[in-house]
Amino acid sequence: MSTDVRTLVLLRHAKSGYPDGVGDHERPLAQRGVREAALAGDWLRAHLPRVDAVLCSTATRTRQTLERTRIDAPVHYADRLYDATPGTVIDEITKVGRYFDADVSTLLVIGHEPAMSRVALGLAAVEDSDRAAADDIAAKFPTSAMAVLRTHQPWDQLALGGAALVTFHVPR
Repeated sequence: MSTDVRTLVLLRHAKSGYPDGVGDHERPLAQRGVREAALAGDWLRAHLPRVDAVLCSTATRTRQTLERTRIDAPVHYADRLYDATPGTVIDEITKVGRYFDADVSTLLVIGHEPAMSRVALGLAAVEDSDRAAADDIAAKFPTSAMAVLRTHQPWDQLALGGAALVTFHVPR
């Protein structure tokens, strides 16, 4: 096991709008989402190590969420993160070394529900995780919410129960 600590942030996209005639994949952020995505970025910069890399769904609302966070890091847009199962999200996380040249200590993943909550709870080792944060995630993972996990595992070895859930934050 590595002594390096890796930080994983699972961010659900900000609140989206429902314009007439626009398909789900292309739905943009609502005004509330624009504001809350910026708040999410502010919180990330204030409370966590610098984000080294981002995995982002190709949906318009996830791309706009990333843009509004003002996180400046290399990005890999993955079609597989749109309408993904938890296993698919974890599979994408384990491929981080293929997507980015530099070592990634802090990874931000921007995706959708119900995958974000299920991934957070699935990766969280019961004995090492914040129980209140897990309970909050199990109750609801609202738009713009972030689950923060830490692991000593290399990304390519991350598996269920392989991280500690350290916090859950909903920027409002």
